[in-house]
Amino acid sequence: MEKIKNVKEFVEKLDSAKKVNPKDLSSDQDLTIGIMNLISIEEHLMFSGAKTGKTEFYDLINEVREQRKLMMQKIIPSYEGEVWCISKHLLASSMRLFEVGTKALAAGNKKDAYDLFDRSYGLYCIFWGLNMGIMGKSDVKWVKTNNNIEKSTKEDEEIEEPERISEKSGGLSKLKNWVKNAVNCCIE
Repeated sequence: MEKIKNVKEFVEKLDSAKKVNPKDLSSDQDLTIGIMNLISIEEHLMFSGAKTGKTEFYDLINEVREQRKLMMQKIIPSYEGEVWCISKHLLASSMRLFEVGTKALAAGNKKDAYDLFDRSYGLYCIFWGLNMGIMGKSDVKWVKTNNNIEKSTKEDEEIEEPERISEKSGGLSKLKNWVKNAVNCCIE
């Protein structure tokens, strides 16, 4: 996959992907939510087996895992390197941050909830960027800022003290905007 050199090129790549995308992203968005829930079911089966000592819960994990794999193949029919596993973990992390955010919201902690929702959506957008060919594994790196690990694009490497990318006019905010416009579950 060719590396993106600057934000302008990134936006152009996003726009061109919008124009030539043959996928029904609204159905795929519904499917990703289903996949997130299948991943959660796998986790709950493991914890239920551990907490109760009943191996029947463990025995169901393979069946649910096979369903999840089949559904993921509909969205990720081919991949390079560890994109499959990265994608699974992006969806799982997105779902888990969303769930923690809903608990924070229910507890009246709106600031934390909104931050968690934003981070959840950011991971979801990275999933789409990676799987729509808009960004590659090398377009995202991890940087350490203020004792927090956060995502950043290669463009941000030149910044002395990196800011959270969604607060910049950088790649992730543009990717979020693209997903918002291209992945609309309300269009039938």
